[in-house]
Amino acid sequence: MDYTRLKYDVRGRSAVITLSRPEKHNALDDVMVAEMAMAFTVASRDASVKAVILRAEGESFSSGADLAYLRKMADYDFNQNQKDSQQLMKLFLQITTLRKPVIALVQGPALAGGCGLATVCDFILAARETATFGYTEVHIGFVPALVMVFLLRRIGEGRARELTLRGHSVTADEALTLGLVNKVVPAMELEAEGERLAQELAERNSGSSMGLIKELLGRIHGLSTADALDYAANLNALTRMTEECKKGIAAFLNKEPLRW
Repeated sequence: MDYTRLKYDVRGRSAVITLSRPEKHNALDDVMVAEMAMAFTVASRDASVKAVILRAEGESFSSGADLAYLRKMADYDFNQNQKDSQQLMKLFLQITTLRKPVIALVQGPALAGGCGLATVCDFILAARETATFGYTEVHIGFVPALVMVFLLRRIGEGRARELTLRGHSVTADEALTLGLVNKVVPAMELEAEGERLAQELAERNSGSSMGLIKELLGRIHGLSTADALDYAANLNALTRMTEECKKGIAAFLNKEPLRW
């Protein structure tokens, strides 16, 4: 596929998806959302890829919805708005259910839908000097409806209430304190830190195990304790029968080095 809003390449065992509208602060529109969905599909189907890095060019990670896109949306009827919302919903669900870990590298403002995009990733690494995070939808009469599902799981209701009702932006260090961000590093080290994490995941961890952990996290939320444990027990039993589990146990018992 020829991408117009992003770049896609593979570095070692990582797929790198780069938002590439720096002149528009990587603002989101329907084309960018569709291209991201395709890029994540390509990454999911590539057996050589074990992790995905989501990054951006320019001064911003993503400023949210594109202004021209917002003007177009203002004239949509309910059915058009619903179809459009479902496109973003499918992208968020695709990222969070992808059977490979996704690492967001936030090097500047991540606002509204752009902040939501980072939120649904498995790991968020942030540049200390430049990264900011804000669910700013409330300032324009909108609501962060889709991302709320994931934000509640990530940081809890109390903190999610404050961030979304106030709509203010927080720094990288504040986001780390809130539990939104996994790690804060100097801006000049962000890319290298993301590559180190992706390499660690690829070399030290079973790909099937990481995929099953993401499935487990997605499935057990909201289940009763009994149902969650029943699902977990069945998954545990199935995991023991996978080739990667058998390989890992054999290497451990034989005290052999293991390369994934």
